[in-house]
Parts: sequence; C-alpha cells; structure tokens
Amino acid sequence: MIEQNMKRWHAHMRGELPGGLDELLADDCVFFSPVVFTPQKGKDLTRMYLSAAGSTFGDGDTDQQPGQPGSKFRYTKEILGEHHAVLEFESEIEGTYINGIDMISWNDAGQICEFKVMIRPLQAVNMLHAKMKAMLEKMQG
Repeated sequence: MIEQNMKRWHAHMRGELPGGLDELLADDCVFFSPVVFTPQKGKDLTRMYLSAAGSTFGDGDTDQQPGQPGSKFRYTKEILGEHHAVLEFESEIEGTYINGIDMISWNDAGQICEFKVMIRPLQAVNMLHAKMKAMLEKMQG
C-alpha cells in the first residue's frame, strides 16, 4: 500500500494528481509545522499549510512549484514503512540552503492522516517562518 500512496504523493507534487490535496488528505488530518507550536487539525488547515508551503518553496526565479521541472526543491531520500514515509528534501530560496524532512502517515483508506515537517539549518527555519507567515496572511485575505 505504501508504494501506491507514494506514487500518488509524487504525482501530486508534479501537479499530475486529479483532485490533488483534496484527494490525498483525510478529513481528520493533523499537520505539524516546523514554526508553529500547536498541531493544525483538520483537512482544511492541513491543505492551507501545505499549499502555503508549496507557494513558499516555489522558486521565485523560475516560478515553479516544488516537485515540478525547474524547481530547486527535490526529495533526496525516502524511508518507507507500512503506513509511514520519511522523505528528506533539499531546496534553496534566495540563496539560503534548506534541508528537511516530510514525515507522512497514511490511514487504512490510503489518505494522509498526519504530516510533519522538520527543517534545518536555523537560517532556513527563520527565513521560512517569515515567508510562511506572509503567505498564510495573504491566503487568509
């Protein structure tokens, strides 16, 4: 099951999954941000945070979203379990190197029920915090 879930996740990242995050996320999904202390609970909040991250990680100089051709965002490692995946990624925004992991858990229906992001180094965390805050404010109107 994990292999099929990963295929769907990577298709989403390439912009090739009909339904995108709406198809992937469970209604009770929980998102753990590297810059927000409290878990963000529910499909709507998880979608908002992942969408904001996609826009933030999109390359300003190439206008590409993460995972799409031309993007600097790339997964470098995958560790897979029965219902869990740890995906290491690298990127660069405005000359700042970013290294992190996405820890994703799926329920028995093949939907994401937990998504946790961890980022390093500190300069990247600080920069992403400011950019995510601005993006979330923009998205909330």
